[in-house]
Amino acid sequence: MTGKQRRVLAIVATDATFEPSRQGTAAVWVGACIHCRSPLTIGADGRPISAATIEHLWPQRHGGDDRLSNLALACGQCNRGKGQRHDTRARNDPRLLEIVEALRARRRERWREPPPSLVAHVDWCQRQDPEDPAAS
Repeated sequence: MTGKQRRVLAIVATDATFEPSRQGTAAVWVGACIHCRSPLTIGADGRPISAATIEHLWPQRHGGDDRLSNLALACGQCNRGKGQRHDTRARNDPRLLEIVEALRARRRERWREPPPSLVAHVDWCQRQDPEDPAAS
């Protein structure tokens, strides 16, 4: 399993919109895009089955990191849209700050303690970013 797959599963683990389901005979997690709330499907191995992408709430270009509190899952269209329309703005741009704060609030609302089956992925993420206060 790649680091990216583990990170996706850690996001799934801490996002209350994601619930276990089945797609045919495969075990999957089904949740919602952080932006538009459209359905997202993640394989049990952390591979996106739908167009799910990792969204950095505070943009990487402005120093956004891979802490769980800064990550969510988004559909590709929404993630690209935010990247093109907002992440390119100056780091102190009022509109960028407004959007990031709204996304952070939504992520906090969706935060949950991970189900036992996914705790190992959250632990792995915390070891990568040990100072993440939201992940402790």
